[in-house]
Amino acid sequence: MILRLTWPLWLTAAVVVPLLAICVVAAVQARRTGEGTGWAWLRRGLMVGSVAVIALGPAVPTSTTTVTSNVELFFVVDRTGSMAAEDYDGDRPRLEGVRHDVTALVDAMPGARYSVITFDSQAARQLPLTTDSRAVYSWADTLVQEITYYSTGSAIDRPLPALRRALEGAAERRPENVRVVFLLSDGENTNDSGEAQSFAELADFVDGGAVLGYGTPEGGPMRYYDGTEETGPGTDAPWITDETRDGSPPAISRIDETQLRRVAEQLGIDYVHRTAPTEVDGLVNDIDAELIAGDGRRDVSVYADVYWPAAALLVLLLAWEAWDQARRFPRLGRRSR
Repeated sequence: MILRLTWPLWLTAAVVVPLLAICVVAAVQARRTGEGTGWAWLRRGLMVGSVAVIALGPAVPTSTTTVTSNVELFFVVDRTGSMAAEDYDGDRPRLEGVRHDVTALVDAMPGARYSVITFDSQAARQLPLTTDSRAVYSWADTLVQEITYYSTGSAIDRPLPALRRALEGAAERRPENVRVVFLLSDGENTNDSGEAQSFAELADFVDGGAVLGYGTPEGGPMRYYDGTEETGPGTDAPWITDETRDGSPPAISRIDETQLRRVAEQLGIDYVHRTAPTEVDGLVNDIDAELIAGDGRRDVSVYADVYWPAAALLVLLLAWEAWDQARRFPRLGRRSR
């Protein structure tokens, strides 16, 4: 038997213990004085005890069932200024590849639960776990680079705390589910914060996925973006410049595949270089939810609540109390006359 607390234990004790004490003291005093209310206080004590049992929520295992594990897809998306570099599929911005791959992966894994974490100058969970694929499509359609003015440089490990919270929370809520992570980035580290933190601590929470890299070794320039439609990729906005070089020429962003491969190895997943909008079936073919969940997470015990006898007793006691109180009304009326 287990207790599936309806109320917190401290709250149950705070309510039940004083009420039981009152009933016991009143019943003892009624017996000493012979006023005839001893049975009434005993009844009220049983009512308090019934409430306590209901609040504790006792339950017993009835069976062990095998449930179909759901896949939980976590997209970790880099939206720093470098992801607007125009060296994807020729001279297109890298974020265009991200949009294609996110929507294609959702199409390839229908029925999953999806979550989106983005990182630029800071990391944020844009979309909590949801089965609404349309929400992911809408998010992808509106994906843009960060505003250039607020950029503080790229850091591949910036989403690590947010991803850790998301994975740990998902594992705690639904330990039987299969968690898949796709990290989409160019791998650049430009904020001079030292060596990137390791993602290895999250490997136990990740059952599959891939690190997807965007960009080329030759690199590409990036348009200035101020949050308006007149700036950013595909406009005549000025190029983001490299202030560290004479003449401030356009800055060139290059993919860091060494960094991306390192993150993939730490997470225990593959690294894939994405250079054009191609099929993603190869990225999900190895994700077999039932096979992955064959480690015992799919065996779930089913419990049946057994507080119903206490609930039935409480109903009878309340009816008895109401009848006993109702009997007093005529007597009180006659006394007043």
